[in-house]
Amino acid sequence: MNLLFLMTDQHRVDTLGCYGNPHVATPNLDRLAATGTRFDRFYTPTAICTPARASLLTGQAPFRHRLLANYERNVGYLEDLREDAFTFPEALKERGYNLGLIGKWHGGTSRNAASYGFDGPDLPGWHNPVDHPDYLAYLEERGLPPYRISDLIRGTTPNGNQGNLLAARLHQPVEATFEHYLADRAIELMERYAADGKPFFLATHFFGPHLPYLLPDEYFDMYDPALVELPPSIAETFEGKPPVQRNYSDHWTFDTIPIEITRKLIAVYWGYVTLIDQQIGRILDRMDELGLTDQTSVFFTSDHGEFTGAHRLHDKGPAMYEDIYRICGIVRIPGAAPQVRNEFVTLTDCTATILELAGCDPKPAVDSRSLVPLVRGEHPEWPGELLAEFHGHHFPYPQRMIRDDRYKLVVNPESVNELYDLHADPHELSNRYTHPELAPVRRRLMRRLYDLLRDRGDNFYHWMTPMYDIGELDYDPTLSSFEKETTG
Repeated sequence: MNLLFLMTDQHRVDTLGCYGNPHVATPNLDRLAATGTRFDRFYTPTAICTPARASLLTGQAPFRHRLLANYERNVGYLEDLREDAFTFPEALKERGYNLGLIGKWHGGTSRNAASYGFDGPDLPGWHNPVDHPDYLAYLEERGLPPYRISDLIRGTTPNGNQGNLLAARLHQPVEATFEHYLADRAIELMERYAADGKPFFLATHFFGPHLPYLLPDEYFDMYDPALVELPPSIAETFEGKPPVQRNYSDHWTFDTIPIEITRKLIAVYWGYVTLIDQQIGRILDRMDELGLTDQTSVFFTSDHGEFTGAHRLHDKGPAMYEDIYRICGIVRIPGAAPQVRNEFVTLTDCTATILELAGCDPKPAVDSRSLVPLVRGEHPEWPGELLAEFHGHHFPYPQRMIRDDRYKLVVNPESVNELYDLHADPHELSNRYTHPELAPVRRRLMRRLYDLLRDRGDNFYHWMTPMYDIGELDYDPTLSSFEKETTG
């Protein structure tokens, strides 16, 4: 069984037609969903690039593999996986697989994709490395113009400086974009593997639609901003929320940008999604032309989502909202009937799925459950809740989250905890943690989270023990964490 793994970065699930967007053109991913299994409740284990990608590589939760931060914003965590960490490519290589990875690595500093056995150019970093020698050679071979941008969109930080770049117009034709380059390199490697005849695992990891959104005119202006319905959570007041969220909003300069520019940013983001969809279509079409489709399982997902103005935020960060934790998840296995599934599954579950499809033992991927039975239409026993974690970005900020069909609990040990009723408040605007009518829900979820963290070996549960009388949860919101600890 060949394995084609298509991945984007910082991709909102609600930008795909197959997930309900009526405006954004994503015909290739829609076609993949229509012929495979679309997971409606697919989540990242953590909404930050390197830890999420390390979870895919290992099948382990971030607290276990301990690669907890992007190296660009590392605050003292490990920068590479431990030498003895299990990774799925080593298992596939033992089974005789060719291994290819085209695109974003972002999985450590001293070891790159080649260190784990992958073919392909070494493309480190968090955004398109437009000065990379292989990309420059690609442009020169084809007589294409170099990277150049104008019309930069950015806000103003509280100290009066320019904010982070959010979008800009790219002065290159589509054939010169980094996305087109990645698809070309992926197709070349697929052709090589097809000629070789051995089974292959081929990943294409696009750097987008991560901000800044840098697009040629055709995509920068593809969508009329008037089509954009602003996220309802743009009404966020941060009342009763952890203060870090308001501070993050200031950092990302949301309130310094006119609302019509916010609409334009979202429209440009949509253009980025369409550009990537077209490149994915080229890869899928070439797979069909090579006669590989009936022998190849295809995955499409992302490492995490993006705010694009939701909750008056951009990027991602220490706020465990659905916007950045719920992601796209499509899996197509030859012979399996198309369907939609509603189980809680995660990016980490792809690891055991890859291993099983390759005929490898999935057990070393200890925090991963194979999706194969779900894709084949079976109904195995499956957990009714989802766990996620966060460890910080720019600064340490540990969080844990549990959600079930209706409620979400977020534990912020040094701040305000959060409880959301996702049926009554799907946009997570009202923190109901202290509402007395939800005390039974709060206690139930707190106890369940405590037990799950303890049983899987996540020492975060020790943070919870001194702060709460687990089981009774006699929580006094007027006490700080330190006061709660010292008053017992």
